[in-house]
Amino acid sequence: MRHHSIRTRVTPGSAASNYFESYISISSTVPSVFFMMVNFMLVNRLSANVRVLSSLVVMLAIFMVTTVLVKVDTSLWMQEFSAVTLVCVAIVSGASSIFTSSIFGVTGRFPMKHSQAVISGQAMGGTICALASIVDLAAATSVTDSALVFFLTADIFIVLCIIAYLVLPKLEYSRYYLRSFEESHDASIPTSSCPEVETEVRGVDRGIPPWRPILKKISILGSCAFYVFFVSIIIFPTLSSNIDSVNKSSGSIWTNEYFTPFTCFLLYNFADWCGRQVTAWIQIPGPNSKILPGLILLRTVFIPLFVYCNYQPRAHSDVVLFQSDAYPVVFISCVGLSNGYLGSLAMMYGPKVVPKELAEAAGIMMAFFLNLGLALGSAFSIVIVYQI
Repeated sequence: MRHHSIRTRVTPGSAASNYFESYISISSTVPSVFFMMVNFMLVNRLSANVRVLSSLVVMLAIFMVTTVLVKVDTSLWMQEFSAVTLVCVAIVSGASSIFTSSIFGVTGRFPMKHSQAVISGQAMGGTICALASIVDLAAATSVTDSALVFFLTADIFIVLCIIAYLVLPKLEYSRYYLRSFEESHDASIPTSSCPEVETEVRGVDRGIPPWRPILKKISILGSCAFYVFFVSIIIFPTLSSNIDSVNKSSGSIWTNEYFTPFTCFLLYNFADWCGRQVTAWIQIPGPNSKILPGLILLRTVFIPLFVYCNYQPRAHSDVVLFQSDAYPVVFISCVGLSNGYLGSLAMMYGPKVVPKELAEAAGIMMAFFLNLGLALGSAFSIVIVYQI
């Protein structure tokens, strides 16, 4: 919410305005890649409890600082404030990547339905935030008060997450699965489960999971996760948030106020959540199917489709092929659905193609591929925007 207020204070058409979504994407995704690698090395050195709780505390501290800054007049130091914002985004992103990948590792100890619930919950959170933004747009009278409410809400939810995670080990249901995992993890790796893993472990520090055999088994699925999110981050939000209604000159409240929040943010997040939710009932194609990579490669066509919608401003090309607001609505729905469904399949399959004792490490490596796709995609989005 805060970065939207920043954009309104910069000169329209300036680099800060035109590329702000790309800057936000880069500052949020590049640190994630680094911290994913750090988290992989810490899997067997620090417990999941330490990694999860420490990352939540870091996020809470940054959000509390940002909450205070909401009431500070930044009009006289906008460039410095923008830099502080990007640094805060980078820190939160790094902590969030450790938190998310660690949570995936913890849920890997529970039945499969819990992992799917975490995947769906991420998209549900985005949908709720997008819906709240639209409600806020309709009801709020002050941008500052709106931002304060949003950040205070985030602070409260992070505190609730900390409390919930502390309560988790005390539940009998949770203790059963956590105890079962610890017992199996303490046992030695059976020779018949994965011979190449056992060979690798003999010559490597046992504090770091054997990444070579894991990578060998998940390379295709990891590439799928990479490319799904590489394409998605180019489109959302960099391209989609700058597509104006072709009827904007009409002056209606829909075309001027609600078009972008609805078509870009709410519709994408809702479609993404629907796609992820479908994986709870349908898991086709399978992990070894060549159709899955093929479908993911086909998503490349979405990039030129959005470029030739009514993206504004256009500096190098005036060609707008899709002269109807229905086109971006259909396109963003398809992007969200395919991102949710295909991305979830790849992420769910990854930890299942390795032995159980390596599932957490495989899950973190899959998350690394995902974040690498986001990082490179956000950087590539600047190139796309420059060409339009």
